[in-house]
Amino acid sequence: MWRNDSLPKLGGHPDEERDPVTTPLNASASSAGALLSNATFEVPPFQREYSWGEDEVADFWNDLRNNLDAGPYFMGLIILTDEGARKHVVDGQQRLITLSLLATAIYHEALQRGRTALADRIQADFLRSIDYDSDRTDPRVKLSDEADNQTFQTILKTGRTPPTVADRDSVSFRMAASFEYISRNLKDDLANDPFKRLGRWTDFLTNRLYFAVFVHPDPSSAYQVYEVINTRGRELTTADLLKNYILSQTAPDLREELYNKWQVISKQFASEGTNNFVQYIRHVVTVNSGHILPKDLFTFLAQRVRLPGRSPLTPGALVGLLEKRLPLYSQMIDPTLAGPADASALGVFAALNSLGVIAVRPLLLAISDLQNSSEGMDYVLRLVVRRIVVGNLGTGNVERRLSEAARKIHDAGDWRAIIDDFRDLNPTREEFVSQLKKRAFNKGVLTFLRRSIIQKCVAPQLDGVLHFIWTRQALGAGAMSEEDGTYWASTIGNTFLSELDRRAKDTGSWSGFKSHMLPTAVPGEWRAQLEAIEDWDAAAVEKMGEDLADAAGAIWF
Repeated sequence: MWRNDSLPKLGGHPDEERDPVTTPLNASASSAGALLSNATFEVPPFQREYSWGEDEVADFWNDLRNNLDAGPYFMGLIILTDEGARKHVVDGQQRLITLSLLATAIYHEALQRGRTALADRIQADFLRSIDYDSDRTDPRVKLSDEADNQTFQTILKTGRTPPTVADRDSVSFRMAASFEYISRNLKDDLANDPFKRLGRWTDFLTNRLYFAVFVHPDPSSAYQVYEVINTRGRELTTADLLKNYILSQTAPDLREELYNKWQVISKQFASEGTNNFVQYIRHVVTVNSGHILPKDLFTFLAQRVRLPGRSPLTPGALVGLLEKRLPLYSQMIDPTLAGPADASALGVFAALNSLGVIAVRPLLLAISDLQNSSEGMDYVLRLVVRRIVVGNLGTGNVERRLSEAARKIHDAGDWRAIIDDFRDLNPTREEFVSQLKKRAFNKGVLTFLRRSIIQKCVAPQLDGVLHFIWTRQALGAGAMSEEDGTYWASTIGNTFLSELDRRAKDTGSWSGFKSHMLPTAVPGEWRAQLEAIEDWDAAAVEKMGEDLADAAGAIWF
């Protein structure tokens, strides 16, 4: 990670439609001591948070330790902007923070071992600047987030990690863990000759450790270079890129407010993962702009690529929409949450979740803005279920059509504007019944459909556990041959909803199933019809499937 690589070539993006970097680059090579002693730095909110774990810190430590007695060592690239009293770090915060933690460990080791002059040199060059008029000292590096900066400054001042840092997913915890790793390894390195090694470490950091430094007059131009050449450390996510772009395009006096809004929104998806957050952004954008491929989301919003007939939202408008849509979208993910959705909408959300269907969320967002939203959402759910039964909802072409339909509803202000567009995806009742009685489906779809039939509604409660009546393990030696069983096993006719999570014992025959499983049926299950069947063979499954499919047809049409 820290090899003496040649500097990358900088310039515009090779895609002719993308905006090139037009601002002249002021580049220089600088030792770490000269860089840090001549300025103060702030990590702005449009930088991603400190993300290094033990693997990255171990690489950092081992590279520096192994080159301690070598010549000049190139540590990588730093991109800065001149904004206010402090230089803003656009790229390089992982290295600057970790370097500051190493300098802190050296400083406190020097103090403990009586090397006060060396400790003073480390503090002045790497840790704190002095205001010669007031004699006040300020940290060389500070973070924008108040809580994380407090942890960082506490470590730098005391040489210890605050006891209150407990959240293992937090930036503060990662910084504390990095400092503990560095401190532990530094102590081991100093064991044989601490006086000499402290001097060597200080000389190395001050005079022989180099950065390539690019200074830009404004964050927008700095960010474009950062996007092109940032290939070190962890790969940037689309969320990182979007946050950086949005805040780099925001006036300095408004950045903190916008950053705080972004953090509040993104934290709602912390347990779901970054991909879910990006998916939410894409779904919100889809309502206004139509279908955007995941790989094009950032370049479209950052105006790096132009898509015909689509105009990207401005950064402020995007954040505003993300705030506005979040309460409803959170209920789409978890219908048990409080929010603006009524009972009928929550039922639709729960139904779609049980089917594992996410692609229609932009449609639901667009429909939610309308007065007759309940009718529109019911239409979407029926369309989805009908399509799942007779065809395939998961193809890219269908997703594109659903996305374009969301924009059409948004522009027209009427969900009925899409009915004609989806006629070819909307089967007849006869086609629906014909496919349902004989097609094999996954267990999630069968569970939903079975509940729907029993409860006689399109948004059933999550009652009962689905069991297959014939299975290779339980009834392989029964009246149905294995060939017939394989064909009919995953069809609606071979299903049963029980209150038991696991299949009861002694159900290896049809009589055993009737004796031990039928009494566990959920309310509304077709227990009487099953009781009347003498042998569970292919004809019985087929007939049960026909009856269940007819009942489903009456519900879904």
